[in-house]
Amino acid sequence: MTRQLRLASALLPALLLAPAVAAVELNLPSYHYGDAIHVECMNRSAETGEHIQLANNEIQWVPFPVCNETQKPLEFHYGIEGEVNCTIPLVTDPFFHLLEFYLHADAPLMCRLANRPPPHIETIGERPYTPEYVPLVFALAGTLQMSHLHIASHLNVLLHSTPKHHIHPHDSGVIDSGVAYSTSPLGHNVQDGASGEVRSTGGRTAAAAEHSRRLIIGDPLPLSFSVRWFPTPHLPKTEGRVEWSGMGSHIGPSTVFYSLVSFLAGLIVSAVYFFGTVLPKRLKGRGLGGATPLGYGIGTGSSGVGNGWGMVPKRALD
Repeated sequence: MTRQLRLASALLPALLLAPAVAAVELNLPSYHYGDAIHVECMNRSAETGEHIQLANNEIQWVPFPVCNETQKPLEFHYGIEGEVNCTIPLVTDPFFHLLEFYLHADAPLMCRLANRPPPHIETIGERPYTPEYVPLVFALAGTLQMSHLHIASHLNVLLHSTPKHHIHPHDSGVIDSGVAYSTSPLGHNVQDGASGEVRSTGGRTAAAAEHSRRLIIGDPLPLSFSVRWFPTPHLPKTEGRVEWSGMGSHIGPSTVFYSLVSFLAGLIVSAVYFFGTVLPKRLKGRGLGGATPLGYGIGTGSSGVGNGWGMVPKRALD
């Protein structure tokens, strides 16, 4: 008995604390569809590529470079898919050397996203909210030359979220994970960063010419991002194939096809039920007699036999 009391007294604080922890977790905010998500990147030394630390030995994070299109640092929007353009107007000498580190992968372009927005209301007496971040590494690809570099400037950005309630379009939630990587980095035609002239570096394909750049110091760097969202931390699969139309409302050819097939199937089932069940019952209840090729009519009067078509022959008057 004493042992049971000790066990109960030990579990009581945890049981009392659990609802409070759950309430705090429940009150934490979530991103709503379309909310802006700012991108912060690790500040590195242009000479060594090492990360820069603050006085308290924490890593220094700085906003992504300002985009010429928005005059703001790069940002994504929760749940919104599509193409995002960000042109860095001037590649300075320090930034050029950082790009060399990024392409060599000696020091990757390490960035992060806040997994949820900060709370709008802070409770007095409680510990201030400490944000948590999800790493987002930009795997830039390209080649280094003596006087310039080639960079694959188009990147795919895949972001996973965890829904707040259940999965449906435009749901709110928090960010779970993400990754970004360059596409078509090998041996394509490249476009001069300053003049826009297309030059061949292998000639295998020209499809990625607009997404490969030849850069020197002083050129602009146009980056383009194809952003896709997944509603769970897992890749959705259907019969071994990854299929996902995003978190928005997408209507494609497959949606139209399946809608048309469903409509026709419903129409056929309704027709079979009507002509096979409903219509015979109604015809039977209308007293049409033997209005069938093989039936005998039931007449009125002294003679109750018809001619097979539901009509009684006339009797001759005496």
